[in-house]
Amino acid sequence: MPKTVSYAQWSLEPYCIGLKLRSLRIQKRLTLSRLAAETGLSTALLSKLETDRMIPTLPTLARISRVYGIGMSYFFAEPTHHTLSITRKAHLQGNGRGPEAVKVTPLNSVAEKSGIIAQLIEFQAGGAATTMDAYRDMNGLIYVLEGRLRLEAGGMHYVLETGDCICVDSGMPLAWGAADKRRCRMLAVLAAPHRES
Repeated sequence: MPKTVSYAQWSLEPYCIGLKLRSLRIQKRLTLSRLAAETGLSTALLSKLETDRMIPTLPTLARISRVYGIGMSYFFAEPTHHTLSITRKAHLQGNGRGPEAVKVTPLNSVAEKSGIIAQLIEFQAGGAATTMDAYRDMNGLIYVLEGRLRLEAGGMHYVLETGDCICVDSGMPLAWGAADKRRCRMLAVLAAPHRES
């Protein structure tokens, strides 16, 4: 039988009070027993508060706040931002986007204020090096997941093996592709381009 959630639990859930209580205790290197002695609250009650099995009253939070030397606002501050982007394995095994020689599968949703772009890029075996204008002003990290990657930049040629990683901060156009007769897959985590206001 599913557990019913009270209105109070539902309305306090975004504030992660239990997680904040546990994090504070761990940061201060206190055991539940020690915190119980400092606050006059039972270890059972403190455990229930940290695991969100019980909603704290304001007087209880005030007692705990005094021990930690923080204000009550710590528990009720609105997050400045919070974005999660999940890419399921089934999407990674799909076709991705892009021409046949290069398949680009986005790993995160690029929100308006997102700071990073994560992509799985696959080059078909033996394809010619491809210049991708989207990566002209690139700042980020590339990790070779499978195969060998041929990278050309500024007249220099590099071959990266599976497991190799390269950090790039360049305004030059880059050309890249599979270095041999096997496909090459890489993970690219890049800084999102700055938008003009």
